[in-house]
Amino acid sequence: MDGWYVDDRCFNCDAARQLAPELITEREGRSRILRQPEDTAEERRLHAAAFSCPTRSIRPASGRPGPSLDPFPMPLDDGVLLCGHNSAHTAGANSYLLTRPSGTAMMIDTPRWSRDLAARYEAAGGPVTDVLLTHRDHAAHGRRYADHFGARLWIHEGDLDAAPDADRVLRGTEPQDIGDGVTAYPLPGHTRGSVLYLADDRYCFSGDSFYWSRTTGDLEVAESVTWYSVEELARSLAGVAGRLRFEWLLPGHGDRRRLPVEEMSGRLRSLAERTRRLRPRPVDFTAVRW
Repeated sequence: MDGWYVDDRCFNCDAARQLAPELITEREGRSRILRQPEDTAEERRLHAAAFSCPTRSIRPASGRPGPSLDPFPMPLDDGVLLCGHNSAHTAGANSYLLTRPSGTAMMIDTPRWSRDLAARYEAAGGPVTDVLLTHRDHAAHGRRYADHFGARLWIHEGDLDAAPDADRVLRGTEPQDIGDGVTAYPLPGHTRGSVLYLADDRYCFSGDSFYWSRTTGDLEVAESVTWYSVEELARSLAGVAGRLRFEWLLPGHGDRRRLPVEEMSGRLRSLAERTRRLRPRPVDFTAVRW
């Protein structure tokens, strides 16, 4: 089990560390192997990390992870699967499959494009009816996946130039029901057209609007990587903090977290208050508190 390493293509997206935090750490702006796996379970976690890495920088001594140990799509809960195979064209963002009681599924943001992966996602989640983009940074591959699935591609009008051929365009700032149990909440801030998708009062797909930080042990916004307006993000969070109820936080960047509904609601209200005190700052990827 020896010989795992990180090559020099790593751009510090954090995707691999989310899957094996006890084995992979961050040092000098990139991932590093903290220690070698000690058993089969840890070996599998490193393989999951390798198959999520957008640059394929997490590598065993052989140079290539074993295809039979690719765990994706990986179930996170009864209704959600993590797609893995993150794309460098979305800065390594996570994407998800949301399964519906009808036997169909929705894809939230996109992994790297591959026909083989698309077939695998449909086999695991059912026919994909909708591809929901949270914002412009994650629009890559959206059209290809939607066309392959015969699905509707969604984006907000504020980021429409990133997916001008979208089939459904969300408008304004009011919540909109887009499917059985699924509501889109426009959340301008990270970008002008950022959207949060809430499903079944259980799952919150937050895009890059907020995430769980392993560093702080709390919900955080990436104030150092805000393309539109951190002040607008504060207003957006204040508008939804008292309305959203969910257990699972499932962001594009940053870690996932499951908490009791009341605790998550309290932390979201606290985040809205902290964000209200933030002021614009230059973009600095190195300042993100993963």
